[in-house]
Amino acid sequence: MTVHPRTVAALAALLILSSGAFLSASAQEKLVAPEKNPPGDIPDNQVFVTYNSPDGFSLKVPEGWSRAAIDHGVKFFDKYDEIDATLGTASAAPTVASARASEVPDLMKAGHAVKVIAVKDVKLAAGTAVRISYLSNSAPNPVTNKQIRVEHERFIVFKGGKALTLDMAAPAGADNVDQWQLISNSLQWK
Repeated sequence: MTVHPRTVAALAALLILSSGAFLSASAQEKLVAPEKNPPGDIPDNQVFVTYNSPDGFSLKVPEGWSRAAIDHGVKFFDKYDEIDATLGTASAAPTVASARASEVPDLMKAGHAVKVIAVKDVKLAAGTAVRISYLSNSAPNPVTNKQIRVEHERFIVFKGGKALTLDMAAPAGADNVDQWQLISNSLQWK
């Protein structure tokens, strides 16, 4: 398949906006408007349980959420809320620069209308991590084909040749700051 040079140039121009934010190369799909009353707030009185992965890590997740095995990890979900934890190998700890060079382009290729807001170093109980804050559209609902705007916090943590990626997502505007902090800081290596 031959790609026209103007198409490549147009897609490249979309990658980095003047504000410094990154935008998905998928020019056809635009971010949908946020919901006025977004579903997805994790209640302040939510009970959390510890999930012990056979892959050598644990983290707290909301009790009662559905769980599914995914490639190299696990996913917990309830409506549009999701927590994905995947384990891979890495030769070194991630940095902001390495995340911008590899993780961000991968997100933009794989996601729906991804817009990266920030990439920064953070400290978690499990160690130093890179946090990527971004927006995307949800996958289309299989019945209605409706999509909603989703906000994500992705943490990449490294230890002994392993990289754990923890991605938490909820409808844009949902108030999950405290709960996401509890979940990300509950992450422990075994």
